[in-house]
Amino acid sequence: TGGYKKGTVKGNPERAESLGRDLAIKLRQDYRKEKEQTPVGKVWLVGAGPSDAELLTLKAKRVLEQAEVVVYDRLVGESILLMMPEAAEKIDAGKRSGNHTMPQEQMNELLLKKAQEGKCVVRLKGGDPFLFGRGGEELELLAKHNIPFEVVPGVTSAISVPAYNGIPVTHRDYASSVHIITGHKKKDEPLNLDFTTLAKLEGTLVFLMGVSALPDICAGLINAGMEKDMPAAILQKGTTAGQKRIVATVSTLEEEVKRQGIETPAIIVVGKVCTLAEKFGWYEELPLAGWKVLVTRPKELVSRTADKLREKGAEVLELPAIRTVPMEDQSRLYQAMDQLETYQWLVFTSPTGVRVFFEELIRHGKDIRAMGKIRLAVIGEGTKKALKERGLLADFVPSVYDGDTLGKELSEILSGGEKILIPRAEKGNEKLTEFLAQAGAEVEDIPTYQTLYEKSQLIDEKKEFETGQISCAVFTSASTVKGFVEGTKGLDYSKVKAACIGRQTKAAAESFGMKAYMSEKATIDSLVKLVEDMKRSE
Repeated sequence: TGGYKKGTVKGNPERAESLGRDLAIKLRQDYRKEKEQTPVGKVWLVGAGPSDAELLTLKAKRVLEQAEVVVYDRLVGESILLMMPEAAEKIDAGKRSGNHTMPQEQMNELLLKKAQEGKCVVRLKGGDPFLFGRGGEELELLAKHNIPFEVVPGVTSAISVPAYNGIPVTHRDYASSVHIITGHKKKDEPLNLDFTTLAKLEGTLVFLMGVSALPDICAGLINAGMEKDMPAAILQKGTTAGQKRIVATVSTLEEEVKRQGIETPAIIVVGKVCTLAEKFGWYEELPLAGWKVLVTRPKELVSRTADKLREKGAEVLELPAIRTVPMEDQSRLYQAMDQLETYQWLVFTSPTGVRVFFEELIRHGKDIRAMGKIRLAVIGEGTKKALKERGLLADFVPSVYDGDTLGKELSEILSGGEKILIPRAEKGNEKLTEFLAQAGAEVEDIPTYQTLYEKSQLIDEKKEFETGQISCAVFTSASTVKGFVEGTKGLDYSKVKAACIGRQTKAAAESFGMKAYMSEKATIDSLVKLVEDMKRSE
């Protein structure tokens, strides 16, 4: 337009067309540049399943571990909440029945805002996000603003919770269809369901979010013509240690619930398949079913213990009470590494000690060839395994896996004058070095890592022990006991049943008033067996 006013293109259509093309190209280039400079995030709508951490899908786990922001519901299992990355921003959306801490419209705006900041956002929802989860509503605003998103389906409680209670929602001899209905109703308003149609269906009826509406559901079905002796069940906290079921009929279920009691969340199942619960029930047959176990090992060591407990049916909370970090100043260790050939023994007192030593060996520009003919002693099976993973076999393992026995028995095979290197925690067992020094050894005891105490920001451990929700805590060292106490100040520790590896760990637990039990051997398998024995003795 400027050129036209000045007369530069007046009467010259070819010139005007050329300037127009140039302007269009310039505008497109400016738009692309601005778009490239504006961060665009992405939202994943993720179904977390019914609560059991092992029912979380592989894709959901991968996406969750990469999240920068997680907006989660309170119906998500605790063990799944603990999978959220430490560095991620965590936002509690509430969404438990009767406790909606964030209105839906605000939720939608929040997801949009975080994505527009260029963040990887996970909206973590219990069950499946598209089954009465309002997932579609949360995507509408994102789609309107061209925000990329993905949906990760979750295992729905409508299928999984009956399965954990021995109820197949379909069975060739009982039901060839399943119908999932929301039982949610607004306060002081009637339940708006077409009971006439539901009563005529020959398949299984599954009502989600229907505990408060149980009387209305049962009465509505009977009044619409359903047989009063139609089997029905209510299933509480499925796939968790709090799992409980009540099987009755549509005419007696309400009365049975009043008599036996039920807690939310729970689902209602109506249909002949409910009669199979006693015959097909399997979860309650697992040795640790109904027990919620707290595992306090450092994060890098916790999984194997948790996996074995879950195999036995326990609900496991992986809440490390301690965190290990390498010392900032490793100069003493590096000096020892420069003369490894002068040592006769290298002693490891923990898997963490093994890990830190070999990480620092590489960082110092050396590898296992620098170790020469040095002999290796370890405190127990876990440390022995950590060595073996690095292609090295232990030369000595004590008969009892603790520092005192390691020092005493190793000193008995020394001839005197040996030079021994012990890279370990900043605060180690002093008796270990005393025994070796008394045998005439020259001991170089070097702290290579620190033990820091941790407290969960997501789980109130103190409250869960006080209310009896956690059945026992598993401790693998005295430091994990101390870390647990640091994070639960004010707790009456006589309420804590402690499964301990080793005498020192048991002594530490007892010093705080816990009911402490010790595994026969200092191994994970023996520790898991101890937990089973503790449950059997209840």
